[in-house]
Order: sequence, then structure tokens, then C-alpha cells
Amino acid sequence: MTFERASGILLHPTSLPGEYGIGELGTQAYRFVDWLAGTGCKLWQILPLGPTGYGDSPYQCFSSFAGNPYLISLEDLILRGFLFSTDLEDRPEFEPDRVDYGRLIPWKLNLLKLAFDRFLISNGQTRSAFDYFCATHLGWLEDYALFMAIKEKHGDGSWEEWPEELKFRREPDLSSMKEGLVQEIQRFSFYQFIFFDQWTRLRNYANTLGIRIIGDLPLFTAMDSADVWANPELFLLDEELKPTVVSGVPPDVFSQTGQLWGNPLYNWEVHKQTGYSWWIERLRSTLRSVDILRLDHFRGFAGFWEIPAENITAEYGRWVAGPGIEFFNSLDTHLGDGLITPGIGLPIIAEDLGVITPDVIELRDKFHLPGMKILQFGFNGADNPFLPHHYPRDCVAYTGTHDNDTAMGWLSSAPALEKEFALKYLGCASDDFAWELIRSIWSSVAVFAITPMQDVLSLGGEARMNYPSQLGGNWQWRMTGEEPLLHLSQKIRELNNLFSR
Repeated sequence: MTFERASGILLHPTSLPGEYGIGELGTQAYRFVDWLAGTGCKLWQILPLGPTGYGDSPYQCFSSFAGNPYLISLEDLILRGFLFSTDLEDRPEFEPDRVDYGRLIPWKLNLLKLAFDRFLISNGQTRSAFDYFCATHLGWLEDYALFMAIKEKHGDGSWEEWPEELKFRREPDLSSMKEGLVQEIQRFSFYQFIFFDQWTRLRNYANTLGIRIIGDLPLFTAMDSADVWANPELFLLDEELKPTVVSGVPPDVFSQTGQLWGNPLYNWEVHKQTGYSWWIERLRSTLRSVDILRLDHFRGFAGFWEIPAENITAEYGRWVAGPGIEFFNSLDTHLGDGLITPGIGLPIIAEDLGVITPDVIELRDKFHLPGMKILQFGFNGADNPFLPHHYPRDCVAYTGTHDNDTAMGWLSSAPALEKEFALKYLGCASDDFAWELIRSIWSSVAVFAITPMQDVLSLGGEARMNYPSQLGGNWQWRMTGEEPLLHLSQKIRELNNLFSR
């Protein structure tokens, strides 16, 4: 797809400031959108919006279709009359610069349950809107709400540990369980209704200010998800519903043992037989919530690293061909309903980092999908393709992403020769490094230039969002307030004007 030259900021909603322990889809989100519009930026990039599970990763969610209830604005629930300000008086003393999920989750879920209890005795327009939402999202909502209700009843453990009749979805046991959890199922449906109502209003507001939202779609799904539980035939599982092979990437310069992600792999033959219907619905659902979609681990559609499930590292596996051109032809044909114009192109960015082979490049280029360039990867020599003087127009340039250290964090720990090269290439002093990275990608020919908010604020490694393959301590960073942004708005606007973004 042909995009127009633009710039933007990468900031996940969990990182927005606020007093309730986590960023929300309320006042602070609207203030951020206003600030972004004031900079002249036209893009807001986020991470996946799904309900996070173990490890709090937005790339390991309980559903590929649902929204994250922890993002629900409590202020909005007060305005609706489902909460009172007094209900929030017992909130924990949250740290302003990080999300403490262990303290946040039980407190917020109690408030959401209280809001649902009050919703039950309400009537009128909200009740009608809820009924309509449930009816129009039945394809995934029914399985997800039942999955979450059963999970809650069994101590939030993985569905793999549920009683066999529930694990294998046997009748009449499953129907009996559903009948006994009617109110719980309705409660989890209510959370989704509120989330998507709030998110849709926020997205529409951003669009009215000329800002498009870039969403993110993980290639793989979590094993402990409604997706796998409700559709085991779509994944490579054995008779006991255990994965036979799992996802990851082989050893490289960043890891001697590779990265063992552990997600179940798709049974692409079955997907093909169904016309890729589950995938088409997944992308259609996501594209109704965002304007542009980044496909994470794009290379997996050309070929993916298959690791035997019993392995403890990603060292030993094999490359297996992905669904390739046929899959994207199906997307191009079926993603209508106003989401794209068939035959024109898919509103997709290909995350083409890592081990990139000719088949990946062929697949990306055939469908005119811009790839990614990370400037932080470029400082080991003038011939490095991640340096701006090598960029093609059809790419998205980043100073870094959620998986990298911040610009200032990288500079503080970079090898001496790379640091020396970087400062010479940019022609700057260390103190200006983050902003010179920003200026460099803004001035490049790349159609999109995007930087994480941490680099706008010139923050160090303490503000890093994620350490790949490290358990714990990830996805926690938050902005502490708006004051630092006030004097930066004009600075970004000047870059946008100077470089026609």
C-alpha cells in the first residue's frame, strides 16, 4: 500500500500518566492525542491491545480479538454512574513511573466487578448498546467470555490444567458449566463492551485531528488463550492438546541459544482448507480498531523456526515454509467492509527484522508492504543497511522500538567503536544523541519516521519497555506527567515542517 510521508510517536496506552496505576483510555489519553496533533505528527503507534496474561506481555494475550480491561478508564465509569469517586478512595500508593501489575490487577478488577454489578440494575440506552455489542461480536465474544469465566472459577490457571471435560470442551459438561456461569460470562462481556466503547471514541477523536493509529498484531497466540482452547484444530497439538512443536528463533548475534517463545504453531494446512477464515476475521477485527497494522514477525509468513516442544532452548529446530503468497492473496481479496479497497493494497507494515531471506523480501515486496529500519542497529559501519543513507522510500524508520534499549541507554552501553561511529555519523555530542537520531530518521526518505516516547524525553535505560526473553520487569514504564512535553511540542513541529512530514 502507498502511504503518505508522515511521522509519529510509539507509546502504548499502559505508559500514559495518571493516578490509577496504569495508563487508561480516559483524560490523559485525550491529552496525549491533543499534544500529538500539536506537534504535527500524524501517527500514533501502539502495541497489541489484547488482555494480557502471564508476564503482562501484550504479545501473550488471552485472546487475539478481545481488549485489555486494565486499560478501561475509571473516570469514564464514574461519569456513566457505574462507579462513585468514593469507590476509589482505597487505591494503593502506586508508583508514578511504573505499572505494578501485582498491586494493580486485584484492585482494578474489584472496581470493574463493582461497575458491572451496578450495570446489572441499570436500564435504557447503555443496556441496549451492550446487547447490540454482544450480538454483533458473537463470533469471538462467546468463546472468550466463557473461557475467562471458567478460568476465574478454576483459580485463573491455564486451561491445560482444567478438568478434562472442560479442557476438551465435552458436552453436556460444557453446556452445564455455561449455564452455571451466566452472570460471570455476562460480566466478562461487559468489560469488552466498555473497553471497545472507550477505545472507539478515543480512536475517532484521534482521526478527527488527522492522526492515524498504527496497531500491532503478533504472529503467534498464547497457548493459554481462548483462541487455542476454542479452536485446537487450528494448531499443531497432540491428542492430549499439548503442543508438538513451538515457536522461537534460532541462535544469532544477540543470543547463543536463540529465543524460545513457546507459542503453539499453526496447522497451516487446516487454515488453508478453511480459506484462512480465522485469520481473515482476526485481521478484520483488528483493522476495525486501528488504521494501519504492523505484522509482528512477518518473516514467519514466509518461513518459521519450528522447535520440538520438549526442547529447553531454541538451538535445535528447523525452518518450515509458511503460508506465503496464497495467504496474502486471501487477505487482499476478503478484507473489505470499508477496511481496504480490494486490489489497492493492505494497510500493513511488515516487521522484517532478524534473519531475512529472499523469500521474505519477495513476499513483502509483492504486496508492497513497507519494512522496518532501526537506526540503533546501524552503527557498525557505513555499509550497514540500517543507516539512513541506505533507506528506500518504502520503509518505516525508527530510532528504536519497544524491544530495544532507549537511545540514551544504548549509547551508555554501546561498544566503543560503535559509539564513536554513531557520534561521527550524526555529528553530535552525547547529550544530543536521542534527538539527533530523531532528526536523522525524520530527514530520511522513509515514508514513515517513528520514535518511542522515551527517546523524545531523552530517557536512559531505566525507561526501557522490554527485554526480549527476560521474564519479569517488562512492560512497566510510564510517563510521569505532561510538563516535559510542553517545550518539546514545538521542537517536533519544527522537524515535521523542515522535512515535510
